[in-house]
Amino acid sequence: MQQVADRQPLVKNRAEYERMHKWSVEDPQDFWAHMAHDYYWAKKWEANHHEYNFDMRKGPISLKWFKGGRTNISYNCLDRWVAAGRGNHVCFIWEGNDYGHERTMTYQQVLTETSRVANWLRGQGVCKGDVVTIYLPMICELPIAMLACARIGAVHSVVFGGFSADALAQRIQDGHSRVVITASAVNRATKRVDLKAIVDDAISKAAKEGYRDVQKVLVYEKSALPREQTPWVLGRDAWWHKEIPQRPEYCEPEWLEAEEPLFMLYTSGSTGKPKGVLHTTGGYMVGAGTTCKYLFDLRPGDVYWCTADCGWITGHTYLTYGPLLNGATNVLFGSTPAHPDAGRCWRIVEKYNVRVLYTAPTLIRSLMQFGEHWVKEHDRSSLRVLGTVGEPINPHAWEWYHQVVGEGRCPIVDTWWQTETGAAMITPLPYAWAAKPGSATLPFFGVQPVLLTDKGEEIHGPGEGILAIKAPWPSMMRTLHGDHERFEMTYFSAFKGYYFTGDGCRRDEDGFYWITGRVDDVINVSGHRVGTAEVESALTAHAMCAEAAVIGVPHAVKGESIYAYVTLLDEAPPSAKLHAELVNFVKTQIGAFAAPDVIHWAPGLPKTRSGKIMRRVLRKIAADQLDELGDTSTLAEPQVVDQLIASRPKTLAKL
Repeated sequence: MQQVADRQPLVKNRAEYERMHKWSVEDPQDFWAHMAHDYYWAKKWEANHHEYNFDMRKGPISLKWFKGGRTNISYNCLDRWVAAGRGNHVCFIWEGNDYGHERTMTYQQVLTETSRVANWLRGQGVCKGDVVTIYLPMICELPIAMLACARIGAVHSVVFGGFSADALAQRIQDGHSRVVITASAVNRATKRVDLKAIVDDAISKAAKEGYRDVQKVLVYEKSALPREQTPWVLGRDAWWHKEIPQRPEYCEPEWLEAEEPLFMLYTSGSTGKPKGVLHTTGGYMVGAGTTCKYLFDLRPGDVYWCTADCGWITGHTYLTYGPLLNGATNVLFGSTPAHPDAGRCWRIVEKYNVRVLYTAPTLIRSLMQFGEHWVKEHDRSSLRVLGTVGEPINPHAWEWYHQVVGEGRCPIVDTWWQTETGAAMITPLPYAWAAKPGSATLPFFGVQPVLLTDKGEEIHGPGEGILAIKAPWPSMMRTLHGDHERFEMTYFSAFKGYYFTGDGCRRDEDGFYWITGRVDDVINVSGHRVGTAEVESALTAHAMCAEAAVIGVPHAVKGESIYAYVTLLDEAPPSAKLHAELVNFVKTQIGAFAAPDVIHWAPGLPKTRSGKIMRRVLRKIAADQLDELGDTSTLAEPQVVDQLIASRPKTLAKL
């Protein structure tokens, strides 16, 4: 079925894209000023509003956008639409863990609740620049708490509501938070997570480390744990349902300088210590709103569903801020994708007439295992754009998403970006050009990607190398909280004058970009550079392979050899025959040099709660360095590690 837009796309073809991209890189100051006019500014930016330094040899790394301008992202997400007469339009559609747990909130209702929370925060002495830690499940109150912080200039630090007490304590202490917002507990599928008890434990752990400044814990009551059973600290803890309704229903926004901080979000570092990535107000707002508009061809009133949790950057940019800056109706989902059955996601699409679906390849692959019938039982005719985020999507999953979910008529928007970039960087634009399965295609407006050799020389035309960015974009991080030196060393020391992404990339003859995996995930086999994502795509193309993760291990002859962890479909038992088929699949699709030396039958893979595979753990298991596994508390299923250790193949000793 042909991809045909049901309305005029915002970018109609590649020629129009090329014209806009050329403008954005030749005169970024003018281009982004033009985009910024979509939003309300209490004070307009200066004529020369953009300046930067990407070269450590010339001084500290710095960048500014919209210098002199004052705005508020909460105002632009909410008040702007209410003032335009859209206050009664639906802002949030929430669907909880179980059927029948659902709720809608209009833009006016969200503005009122946001204002009340903001007024409560001010009442606790929270001021501009103070950090508020948010540890909530996926309920409307999570983005509302974020918007409330933004409204008064407080810096929100959202911690995914599945992180351990240790991880939460570290983030509370690092941010010097005096206020924590949480819920009593939450049910995820059939499991209850006692969020308030975890917060209490985290605050105790922080106190043992010398941080005793948490003064207030605001608690939202969830039916998973009623108030009389919720652990309580008198004088410190407060119930949302008692405190918030008493507050005034409007809060005047704090008009912030464009470069004042908006939020920080912790991301994993190579040293193991999380990095507090800091984003600022004006540039992030314009970047989030503009990318969301063009990536998804999004207009006011469109029903939009991003399956991410707000504890991750995708939930910030493409669930909270981006959709609301564009006046969309936003679906929030508070369960797991296959609870109570594998039709849950498609039932939501049908029930709410979802137009845009943005999800992770991990979720797609997990639902593929259950078969097509769960999808086809539900009407998906409302869908117009399908997006993916978090990792390169392998072609097999891309085709299933395109043909089965989207019925061959919805463009796939396969986005590449990072917590640090704040917004999508390389991405297709729907209906503007034909995509290629597995490729993020072309850079977004204002993004100037380059491929570099190991020596830092630019590769022109088709080629493969290290992906770097040669000039800044508005939504880019400004620093790491409290550690600008680490910011400079991590992102700007490897190649002077460039932002180092840490990813490898290939550019084809059409100028399309293909992410090949992290640079340290490129395996050098007898002089052949093999991207882990490429081998994983070949393995998962086999009908019996549900998921795969590939790493390099030392080899006496080859330098490195390929070690593959493979999870099979439930009905497929491991066998020598299947082992040979998988090896031949890789040989056929890539070449004999890329064939795995070891296939480790994996009952599951060690993933963080955002769905990312913790490859550090896989490397240590493969190398028999079991005493160096490090912290595995942030894994969704820590028991998987023991299962993988127990199931190590005997062929490992031969390498």
